[in-house]
Amino acid sequence: MNIGAIARVSGLTTEAIRYYEGIGLLPAAKRGANGYRVYSGVDIARLIFLRQARKVGFTIDQCRQLRNLYENPRRKSATVHALVANKLVEVEQHIHELENMRRVLSELISACSNDEQAGCAIIDSLAGSAASDHLGKAKT
Repeated sequence: MNIGAIARVSGLTTEAIRYYEGIGLLPAAKRGANGYRVYSGVDIARLIFLRQARKVGFTIDQCRQLRNLYENPRRKSATVHALVANKLVEVEQHIHELENMRRVLSELISACSNDEQAGCAIIDSLAGSAASDHLGKAKT
């Protein structure tokens, strides 16, 4: 199977497949007589596995760890569990950070008079009162 076909089957782009090969996440494909990459069913399974891992947020390094576990018949499920549990903690921390951002943005929107005047509570808040005072003095 050539790279275009495996891209369609795996749901990845040809660029992603080449990138994964380039960084060693996917073993280098065999080459046909014409010099084109030739992929196997094992490669399809690896790529689908990697696509799914990336889809749920695993980094390239985490995908490498997962791929190694995926291909190791002597793996311990506890190792896989720990890796995924750590990822869940990362995701929960990110959600917390996003919730804080949402709260701040909502407060900024609430503070805005949303009119035709130049004064803007959002700009003032983002600049900080000391920065706003300094800018005002620089213009005079």
